[in-house]
Amino acid sequence: MGYLFLALAIVSEVVATTFLKFTSGEGATFASRWWAYVIVVVGYLASFVMLALTLSRGVPLGIAYAVWGGVGIVLVTLISWVVFKEFLTLVQLIGIVLVVGGVLLLELGVKR
Repeated sequence: MGYLFLALAIVSEVVATTFLKFTSGEGATFASRWWAYVIVVVGYLASFVMLALTLSRGVPLGIAYAVWGGVGIVLVTLISWVVFKEFLTLVQLIGIVLVVGGVLLLELGVKR
């Protein structure tokens, strides 16, 4: 159950981070983009609540944070590439592979 909450924490954090892009566009004013701010705030609040629930279900802090951060970084990077047409270099793609590998190694190294 802890990992379900972790997945929800990741999804809500990725949504919130993605919508930060809409709050910072050229010519953006609070009045024209208020809806994006709501999504950002609600998304981050939900993410931290889900992360707390993850920890309360016995998932170790180091593992939860590594998975939350690592998967979030990879997903936001891929979303920015696909949705916002931001460029990814070969070095950045290698970095994504290394982040995924590091998270997997941390998870595989947990003593159960």
